[in-house]
Amino acid sequence: MDMEVAWFLLPLLALFIALLVRLLPGEAESSRALTDDEMVSLCSEFLNAGTDTTSTALEWIMAELTKNPRVQEKLYHEITKAQQQRGDGDDEEVSEEETHGMPYLKAVVLEGLRKHPPGHFVLPHRAAEDMEVGGYLIPKGASVNFMVAEMGRDEREWERPMEFVPERFLPGGDGEGVDVTGSREIRMMPFGVGRRICAGLGVAMLHLEYLVAKLVKEFEWQEVAGDEVDLTEKPEFTVVMAKPLRARLLPRTR
Repeated sequence: MDMEVAWFLLPLLALFIALLVRLLPGEAESSRALTDDEMVSLCSEFLNAGTDTTSTALEWIMAELTKNPRVQEKLYHEITKAQQQRGDGDDEEVSEEETHGMPYLKAVVLEGLRKHPPGHFVLPHRAAEDMEVGGYLIPKGASVNFMVAEMGRDEREWERPMEFVPERFLPGGDGEGVDVTGSREIRMMPFGVGRRICAGLGVAMLHLEYLVAKLVKEFEWQEVAGDEVDLTEKPEFTVVMAKPLRARLLPRTR
């Protein structure tokens, strides 16, 4: 793990564990302190949800960049240009602050999450009462879920949805202004939406943008002859690549 990322994550993990240790029973009669097994389970859930999802998304994004050298080179030029404008040399590390000024980088990450969300469903919800949504009756007690992947691949919402086109999220594109939190409208929801939206959204986006920028700046990613990138999906804890990414990495010349 990169030291800058590690120093960012470790305090968060320590805080989470400290909060679990200090958790006290509530006022309800059924309330009780957490057992050791429950605390281990919660910590495991925290680690899995915070690492598997991000690493899966990162692999999909790098696979798409490997298959789409035009997009990769356009991103590389944005990274180097941003560093030059800040007065950094080509040998300098990409910083978190620099990624904030890279709109194409953000578009690449959003396009990866649209086409390849790590989870194809969100956690199910149960209807508290009968209600009608979009002309459909949802009876009380019914379990409700959302097809996250299908939303991002819907031809009624997206132009050429099965193509990797980050430009759609730039001004003039069909995804311009899309908000992954769903606060304005819901066209994609890789992190869920509403009150139970993924608590790690901000950290996940930071990590993805930072890691993608660093990997593209340092290496040119090429397909391996005879072992080309296969985008077939395989459902596990997250939806992963059935054939893990293999690529030929060439160090960038300075």
